[in-house]
Amino acid sequence: MEIRKEELPVVLNINFQEIDRLFGQASQEGRNYLFEYEAYDLIRNIGAETPPKTHLIVKGVVPSDEELMALPGDKVVLKIVSPYILHKTEVGGVKVVDKDPSRIRSAWRRMLYEVPENYAVMIERNPNHCPDGYKGLEGDALRQAVSRDIKGVLMVQFMPPDSEAFGNEMIVGIRNTREFGMVISAGLGGTDTELYAERFRKGQAIVAASTVMTGGMAFFELFKQTISYKKLAGLTRGQRRIVTDEQLIECFAALIELANRYSPTNPNAPFVIEELEYNPFAFSDYLMVPLDGLAKFSSPGAQPVGRPITQISGLLKPESIGIVGVSTTRVNFGRIILDNVLLAGFPKEKVFILRPGMDSFEGVACIPDLSSLESPLDLLVVAVPSAKVPDVVEEVLAHNAARSVILIPGGMGETEESKDRAAAVMDRIDQSRRDGNVGPVFLGANSVGVLSHPGAFDTLFIPEEKAPKQRGKRPRNAAFISQSGAFMMTRLSCRPELDPAYLISIGNQNDLTIGDVMTYLTEDPEIQVIGVYAEGFKDLDGLSFSKAVRKAVLAGKDVIFYKAGRTPEGKTATSGHTASLAGDYMVCESCVRQSGGMVAQNIAQFEDLFLLAQRLHSKPVGGNRLALLSSAGFEAVAMADSLQSDDYRMKLADFSPSAKESLDSILAANKLSGLVEAKNPFDATPAGDDALHVAALDVFDKDPNVDATVLSICPVSPGLATLPLDPEDPRSFSAPNSIAVLLPKIAGSLTKPLVAIADAGHDYAAYVKIFMEHQIAVIPSADRAVSALGLYIQNRLYAESIRENVLLKPE
Repeated sequence: MEIRKEELPVVLNINFQEIDRLFGQASQEGRNYLFEYEAYDLIRNIGAETPPKTHLIVKGVVPSDEELMALPGDKVVLKIVSPYILHKTEVGGVKVVDKDPSRIRSAWRRMLYEVPENYAVMIERNPNHCPDGYKGLEGDALRQAVSRDIKGVLMVQFMPPDSEAFGNEMIVGIRNTREFGMVISAGLGGTDTELYAERFRKGQAIVAASTVMTGGMAFFELFKQTISYKKLAGLTRGQRRIVTDEQLIECFAALIELANRYSPTNPNAPFVIEELEYNPFAFSDYLMVPLDGLAKFSSPGAQPVGRPITQISGLLKPESIGIVGVSTTRVNFGRIILDNVLLAGFPKEKVFILRPGMDSFEGVACIPDLSSLESPLDLLVVAVPSAKVPDVVEEVLAHNAARSVILIPGGMGETEESKDRAAAVMDRIDQSRRDGNVGPVFLGANSVGVLSHPGAFDTLFIPEEKAPKQRGKRPRNAAFISQSGAFMMTRLSCRPELDPAYLISIGNQNDLTIGDVMTYLTEDPEIQVIGVYAEGFKDLDGLSFSKAVRKAVLAGKDVIFYKAGRTPEGKTATSGHTASLAGDYMVCESCVRQSGGMVAQNIAQFEDLFLLAQRLHSKPVGGNRLALLSSAGFEAVAMADSLQSDDYRMKLADFSPSAKESLDSILAANKLSGLVEAKNPFDATPAGDDALHVAALDVFDKDPNVDATVLSICPVSPGLATLPLDPEDPRSFSAPNSIAVLLPKIAGSLTKPLVAIADAGHDYAAYVKIFMEHQIAVIPSADRAVSALGLYIQNRLYAESIRENVLLKPE
């Protein structure tokens, strides 16, 4: 578990014994849910809130006048009690009446008849909302079934809220998600909660976080960004505060502790909370009053078998490699993999081909079967049809033939037809581990392979002529984990300057998961930047991934994350691509962001962030004040327009007096004083030469009021040397006066982040390539550059705050 400095003062008093009893009693009655009055009992036992007093009028039991008058106040709220009717208001299941026995009896009797009729009509009009227990029923049969399931009417103490204005109700809940385990959420409550979440800007209506990765105070800081908090705290015009910060923190902290105890990741959990929601909380005289409660739970399942991720070392830096599926008569995937392994410089004598009846092929030793190996291989690449995969896996496990295995073929879970085959392979691997065998780890299936520059090998099945690699060992600080091999290869084709140390195609995650590989790379001292493309996580692997992201951030690394499958259509597409379940994108984005990861919103932004992280990782980030320089007016406007978004907040640096004086001198020396001023954005004009641009950069870098610089180079500007001419020609980008020559000389000595823009076409490709070859971050347009830098800086600052505040690192 992680502890942050601000979490220490919170002291809670939760009666877990009584909560266990509530769940246990419901379970004995054959229920996996709590009735509303039991949900109030639950929250009463976490000690953080003030639930109203209640009395259940059980259907078929005649209450006395004394019972009907027992609750305090002049009014009571009557609420229908049914396991299936969740939205009671819409079907007449909530009524406020005077506290008079006759009026209560009248309303209660009417509800027992009207609610089943109204609910049956609603189901018939909206069959997609029909509970499983009522499917196939209609007319009188449906109404009778609804009536049969009504337990009675709950009489609830009426506690009038301080205000009924918009925003004065709050929803708070915890739920068990498939990918991230227990998640807490809070925001604008009431009957329009879902509408608010859809219509408001991101993070304003509702926020969510992993309960393992946050605490009461940390989640409160997140909640403070919402409209809900601003209304409750009296920060909007005409509003007064109706709840204290301490109440909110205590509420969040208690629910987080509750979630972590009744969690699928807790091996000692007596039950698992699937969903616990209070919507809304109203506020009466500085009391948080839940007006409705929903609770569902389940019995805990078996804990999953852990994967030996230390074996990933064999996957990334093997001493020996075996390949199954190499054709000697045609160029198949296995043959391409063999060619790439040797082309990458892996020693031929350490490569083995599984090929009965041959001693060698292309100078590489052949073996008849895996039992013939003298010692286990570090890496075995399996490139055979999917129907043969189960037999190969069985042989690997039977002979302990390898530390790691890459499964290349598809047809292992992407389709209905192949799901049984994939499940059988996964069950066999799990059983081997349950039997006490460490055994290998399996990457894939449906993997394009792995390229490892540190390991000097390449098992990608893409021919070299289609995807040329920058071979050879040189400093590389990044790794690229991709669930889609095509995404990975296309990004490298479009942006070859990315060139990470590792390319790892995860595929279907039949064994190794995104979280596993991410966890392993957090320990690699040579990797400072990790880019991740995901379509869907395996069960609870989103949580494992988030923990690994946090661990990487605490170690000073940058993590860039792009998640596909965010729309209903996208989710459907991912399931047929890499056998993925896409999950809830809002929860995913929130968990990764709060762990310290940089979340890209589109493919271009992913590329830009991945590049910036590689180029700027060693540069300190002190703040969000940007200096912008351009020789084109439209670019200056585009940069200024991009300073802020939903995800980041940058601002124009206010140049120091000495910086302004230096800039004035530069303008005067270039006879531009009458045209432009020394202000931000700094306009170099089309007449400004290369030396002016470089001199201004130097001023920005030395100005204490500047945190980072964006340099927009407009190659068509007459004043710049940007043409592929003879170096003796002053217009040549090879001339001594060219920024393409001057900037690389000083780039390494710049103390602050620098991003360059070169918004030009094919004619200037050779010019732009010079900057890329000198490890200068170049982004092709002004708006993209400022957006990427803004998001990068915002995340770097947040990551630093995480490192400053965390006292105890996550397990």
